[in-house]
Amino acid sequence: MSGSTFGNLFQITTWGESHGAALGVVVDGCPAGLELTAEDIQSFLDRRKPGATKFATQRKEADEAEILSGVFEGKTTGTPISILVRNTSQRSSDYSEIASYYRPGHADYTFDQKYGFRDYRGGGRSSGRETIGRVAAGAIASKLLGQFGISVTAYTYAIGDIEIDMKNFDLDEARNNHTGMPDKEASEKAALYLKECMEKLDSAGGVVACSVKNMPAGIGEPVFNKLDANLAKAIMSIGAVKCVEIGDGALAAKANGSSNNDGFRMDNGKITKTTNHAGGILGGISDGSEILLKAYFKPTPSIFQEQQTVNKNGEDITVKIKGRHDPIIVPRAVVVVEAMTAITIADLLLQNMTARLDKIKEFYD
Repeated sequence: MSGSTFGNLFQITTWGESHGAALGVVVDGCPAGLELTAEDIQSFLDRRKPGATKFATQRKEADEAEILSGVFEGKTTGTPISILVRNTSQRSSDYSEIASYYRPGHADYTFDQKYGFRDYRGGGRSSGRETIGRVAAGAIASKLLGQFGISVTAYTYAIGDIEIDMKNFDLDEARNNHTGMPDKEASEKAALYLKECMEKLDSAGGVVACSVKNMPAGIGEPVFNKLDANLAKAIMSIGAVKCVEIGDGALAAKANGSSNNDGFRMDNGKITKTTNHAGGILGGISDGSEILLKAYFKPTPSIFQEQQTVNKNGEDITVKIKGRHDPIIVPRAVVVVEAMTAITIADLLLQNMTARLDKIKEFYD
């Protein structure tokens, strides 16, 4: 399928369907010599696998990563890294009924219009399980970025209209609760809200925030491959994301230049900024400060209430969705946002190596 490859130098291609035999990814362009094990990848996959929280689909999948190529004696070889994750808990019969109609909020209708048929088992290629390949690749990208001291961290910023208070920020809390929120008080409120949604056979949306620290200045390609443009594409390519903000985002449209501009100053011989309304990116290029972005997710479209739709015979019908579905996508999507951010930055970091003649000469000298 066209559109399954992302990146230029650090390039990933995901493959597989929700109810196929397996899913996976091929990562091409990872430099040789990076220490990498299946455990490095598994730690990322464990954060998104189903059944991990009470607000996730109860489909039980181990999501165990198998490295098929590109790694020898614990280090990358510089050749394509192929990773496979087998499906073990498919219940395709849960979806046989929807072959004849289009689920509201899903890609059923658009896939039919594009290809003339579709894999209706759990959404096939448009299923959230496609993100397994992204997360596996993101684990590699994050480890590569770690070699340069760059860290990428994502967390749940909001569920419904319940937002975290940054004064209470505790990443350990986010990694150990059911919401992914780094604020215990907000997480408890969100949990009650999600319980109410589930009792009403409904779902909820939310926001994932992501931070990139220790980013060097000068990363990003002007015009069409801007850092923020590529990040926006990467994050918007995640199913259910409807909006992406960099820095102040939409609030910048309500600001004045006098309040929105970030002043520069010297700090121990280094250029820094007085504020960070731009979110670490100017002119599509990193400015050396913390990169800040937010991804806004719509509510899970599979709800158990009666809904109106149309069948393939062109008849108006009402349906009640069956199967195992997340009442909210956000907590499991945190690591997906983190992965796509890391992949984008790793790709542009490698591209930047050819931006200056003096650096190329330095390398070959």
